[in-house]
Amino acid sequence: MNAVSHRDYQLGGSVFLRQYPRHLVIESPGGFPLGITLENILDRQAPRNRRIAETFARCGLVERSGQGMNLMFEESIRQGKLRPAFSGTDAYQVVLTLHGQVQDSRFVRFLEEVGRDTQAGFAVYDFLLLDLIHRQELVPGDLQPQLRRLVDLGVVETIGRGRGTRYLLARRFHAATGQRGIYTRRRGLDREQNKALLLKHLRDAHPDGCAMAELQQVAPALGRRAIQVLLQELREDGLIRVQGRTRSSRWFAVTGPGNQQPDGEPWSR
Repeated sequence: MNAVSHRDYQLGGSVFLRQYPRHLVIESPGGFPLGITLENILDRQAPRNRRIAETFARCGLVERSGQGMNLMFEESIRQGKLRPAFSGTDAYQVVLTLHGQVQDSRFVRFLEEVGRDTQAGFAVYDFLLLDLIHRQELVPGDLQPQLRRLVDLGVVETIGRGRGTRYLLARRFHAATGQRGIYTRRRGLDREQNKALLLKHLRDAHPDGCAMAELQQVAPALGRRAIQVLLQELREDGLIRVQGRTRSSRWFAVTGPGNQQPDGEPWSR
């Protein structure tokens, strides 16, 4: 219906629907209407054939004019499938691929659990954000402000702070769908990576060591207190040591066989 509404009737050719075992491809003559791009396709409406689109809406063949693409994205994500793709689209044709294979049935249950628990009405961008986070893909900068609502609803959790903030589907929904292990791995992986990064920097800085201000540059997404906690864990493992007790204290890596200094003397903890 979307292809018939928006194809370019000044061009010859037909709308083709190619059905494969795991996906459906729709080819429509004419590129995107003027002003429509892949970046704004969910926001902007520019029907090439307005009378046709309005007729479909009045006949009940579509829910309402201008919402077809949003519905395709939302239903694909709800069903745990890959998002609609436009590979092969150019100035002369739109090629839309709708995938039919469920990628992760647990994510489908997650979305169902979210709906039951929060009773919140989600728009297409809410589903898009949840799908991006679930697949551990980068959230575009223009969508990040919309994450605040999902965080406030307790559906999404944050890891770190500032520009390096990462997002994770909430623990309670992982538990409800039998994915506690996935939650722990994804949340804990970030913590271990930060520890490894701090340790590597301290080893590279041997024998001069580092002040806390320099270590904060290494992990800018973490606050001072969070870095101190990680350093304390490394210290308890005998991998690093600290000299001094004030803000001027310096941190050093414990190197050499048997956690000894290069001159053979053991490090003091």
